[in-house]
Amino acid sequence: MNGRNNDMGRNGGADYDDRDFGRTPDLNADAPGRRRTGRKRVCRYCADKALVIDYKDPQALKYFISERGKVVPRRISGNCARHQRKVTLSIKRARNIALLPFTVTA
Repeated sequence: MNGRNNDMGRNGGADYDDRDFGRTPDLNADAPGRRRTGRKRVCRYCADKALVIDYKDPQALKYFISERGKVVPRRISGNCARHQRKVTLSIKRARNIALLPFTVTA
């Protein structure tokens, strides 16, 4: 015997060294089931300072509303946190004065 317990325990009888269990995963390897998202989007309002977020412009705000009438999240729209808050506030104001619908009818 080599000093180890000889029963068929957790490792099914395989003879592993202790260092095999404490190994850190390879951080450069792609995780299975995850997709690469490509390039990070740049906030259009930070890139072009001439663009303004206005609640009275429903055509510009429709880009940030989904088909069901929900506000599109930052990770999809590409806005920075500051401009996403302003877009959300503008959408809510436009809904209150009936420039944008609260829900989309089928």
